[in-house]
Amino acid sequence: MMSIEAKSPPEEVSAWEKHPVTTKETRRGTVLAFLAMLFAIYDFILFGTLLPVIQEEFKWSNATATGVNTAVSIGGAIVLLVIGGIVVDRIGRRRGMMLTIGGTALGSALTSIAPGAAGIVAIRSISGLGLAEQGINATYLNEIYALTDDKKIKKNRGFTYSLVQSGFPLGAVLAAAFATVLLPLIGWRFLFLVAAFPAILLVFLRRHLRETPQFQIESQIRKLRKSGKADEASALAATYGLPTSKLSTPIVAIFQGKALRPTIVLSLAWIANWFGILTFSILGTSVLTLGKDISFSNALLYTVIINLVGFAGYLVHGWAGDRIGRRNVIGIGWLIAGVMFAIMLLWAEGTTAVVVTYAIGMFFLIGPYAALLFYNGESYDTNCRATGVNFLNAMSQVGAITAGIIITSLLASGVTWSVTAFYVGAIGVFVSGIIMWFSRHEPELAS
Repeated sequence: MMSIEAKSPPEEVSAWEKHPVTTKETRRGTVLAFLAMLFAIYDFILFGTLLPVIQEEFKWSNATATGVNTAVSIGGAIVLLVIGGIVVDRIGRRRGMMLTIGGTALGSALTSIAPGAAGIVAIRSISGLGLAEQGINATYLNEIYALTDDKKIKKNRGFTYSLVQSGFPLGAVLAAAFATVLLPLIGWRFLFLVAAFPAILLVFLRRHLRETPQFQIESQIRKLRKSGKADEASALAATYGLPTSKLSTPIVAIFQGKALRPTIVLSLAWIANWFGILTFSILGTSVLTLGKDISFSNALLYTVIINLVGFAGYLVHGWAGDRIGRRNVIGIGWLIAGVMFAIMLLWAEGTTAVVVTYAIGMFFLIGPYAALLFYNGESYDTNCRATGVNFLNAMSQVGAITAGIIITSLLASGVTWSVTAFYVGAIGVFVSGIIMWFSRHEPELAS
């Protein structure tokens, strides 16, 4: 007698699995996100890199130069938060990415004709769009990687994102390299004009990117509620495991429920850490020339070397975050960075010692951002993810503004650059590492 084996019922397919993102779509989005990050940060960092040259042309004092940079940070923070976050949760990730890189192109082109301090502040405020690039990239890729068919990327999403985020140090390297080679030939204004062309090209290339399924479903739910079909909206939300009640506006949602803790803790971490980013990354040439008595031409060369080490930091921290937790690698990295910068500023003597300790500090300062941006995206639900990520991103400018005011005040009162950089940069970075331990160990990514 033949036995008949009972067949197992087919495994239920979740609603999200009906919206797979193909390997080709995933990789195209990853490559374009990297290129956009590269050129957005090239423009953003170039201003800080060339600040000593711009300062000399306009005959600004040290305090005036840092004051102008602080005013730029204020304008950039407003643009970053309003356009980079709130607007993107309404118009979509794809359109938001086109908007930010388009803003980068516009800011670069206009900087080349800036007439003076007021004009530079107004124009460079647009650079907030370039800085918003990293937050929107994190939002877009978080959602794409969650549904991708590419099993290799899905398993190593943190490391893959670190490759994208490595556009930050590579953009800084590009800015320093171009400045080293082309500044004597074409001047600082044309260096900004050069940056506009690849950014314009990326606007057109991004038109062909796929919008994330998460945003599309969220948009359908919002339209149903707006048209008075509340029951249909709730049913659709339930199908995808989303909140069935009417959602708060994104800017309100990030201060409610489980989103409140990451908003508060990570905001404080961003603010404190950007004391260090402003000091050692954006104003790095000033630290080397005015704080450690290194010539400007050599400072540009050393900046290239230092940021290449920072690039390696991105890959290491992105890889480690997939294995021991993103919060852990961020917190540990920033604690080490704070110590290394203190050694560089207060005890390192001679060019070799300065460059080595500076480079190690940058490895552990900017490397954790490969994990941080992805960690930020994992901390929020779809309806407020872009707003949450870019709100935290905007807190970077609060840190830059506050640090800029303190630096300006200390320099104006006669404190040396090296001591100022220690008080503001090294201590700020170390404190940010402590703050990270109050965040969740590993948030669960909502689809």
